[in-house]
Amino acid sequence: MTFTIGSNTPVARDTFRIVLRTDAEISVRSGQFVEIGLDGYYLRRPISISDSLPDGVILYYKVVGEGTRLISRMKEGETLELLLPLGKGFNPEACASKALLIGGGIGSAPLYLLAKELLNQGKEVTVVLGFNKADEICLRDEFQSLGIPVHIATMDGSVGTKGFVTDAIDQVGPEFDRFYTCGPLPMMKAVRSALSAPGEMSLEERMGCGAGFCYGCSVQTTKGPKRVCADGPVFDKEDLLW
Repeated sequence: MTFTIGSNTPVARDTFRIVLRTDAEISVRSGQFVEIGLDGYYLRRPISISDSLPDGVILYYKVVGEGTRLISRMKEGETLELLLPLGKGFNPEACASKALLIGGGIGSAPLYLLAKELLNQGKEVTVVLGFNKADEICLRDEFQSLGIPVHIATMDGSVGTKGFVTDAIDQVGPEFDRFYTCGPLPMMKAVRSALSAPGEMSLEERMGCGAGFCYGCSVQTTKGPKRVCADGPVFDKEDLLW
């Protein structure tokens, strides 16, 4: 499907927010992702959906290679080819009343749409975000605009709690019956070990097809090998062999 760039702006160090619109109605769930096709590149780029529009999506992405660098140079009015919606997303219905959302770096992006879904269901939401430095912080204002308390952890202590998201959680002591997290694997492993409540984790893996055909992004779970792109990227914490 062809999408037109409405805006493509930097929001933090090496981090961009891109608005994409098309001529059809779009329906997505939090935790799902898109695959972006780029001329001259064999593999598409998987990027989580941060928010939905009636005719498009909003994505946040970090420049980490030539593909994302090419996207960062694209201007309003240019077009991109997307496959969407892909993957199994979060399950906000599984939260009884109070949710804790934990994001690490660009992994904070898919939690924004989840926060909106939880709020629409009348549930309370607390957000903890972790970054290395102050200039990497993104989406804090967007979460706060929803009326959600946001707590920041930075590794260098430049903003909020110094250390990891688990340090911020210990300091804040939020009440929650279910947590949802996305970010670097070491962070999510630490969160899983630290929190006894049930939770869901959105995995980040290198993908080939992005649709479940190549099995290149398979991970081992308690239910056998699962494809992150098709069976995930969101898994219940109990299913992961960590």
